[in-house]
Amino acid sequence: MSEGGFRGASVHGVLRALWRVLGILWTSPNTIIGLLLGVAGLPFGAHAHVRARELAVVFHEWPWGPGGALTLGNVIIHTGDSLDAECLTYAHRAGLVDEPGVILADHERAHVLQYMALGPLFLPLYLLCGGISVRNRFERAADRYARTGAGWWPW
Repeated sequence: MSEGGFRGASVHGVLRALWRVLGILWTSPNTIIGLLLGVAGLPFGAHAHVRARELAVVFHEWPWGPGGALTLGNVIIHTGDSLDAECLTYAHRAGLVDEPGVILADHERAHVLQYMALGPLFLPLYLLCGGISVRNRFERAADRYARTGAGWWPW
């Protein structure tokens, strides 16, 4: 490979790292809320670890809620023991399509990326788009990303 090829790859890597750092800073108010919520579950059996692939701190075995996962910035609150579990898409659960399940970690990673792009705007936009429902473009995009590995952006 030519020297220019290495330089191009290096610039791409630096830009990607810069985007990640800026995204983490941009969504830090959401992340702080997630950390406070996650830490509240620690005395009741929750445990935390960093998942680099998801760019998140994950709190597993979180003791409250209806089940599943909730992403807040770079934090994933999860009532189960593994994000690597299969789950149904929102469209499948709503009876709109019959499709295979997706991996929960992939779905939640899409939300982390959405948060990193939208920062403090994420929660108001998410709620304006319908909250936790199949109608929500953020949830449809997260399911699309979990199915295909692309398309996490909701617009």
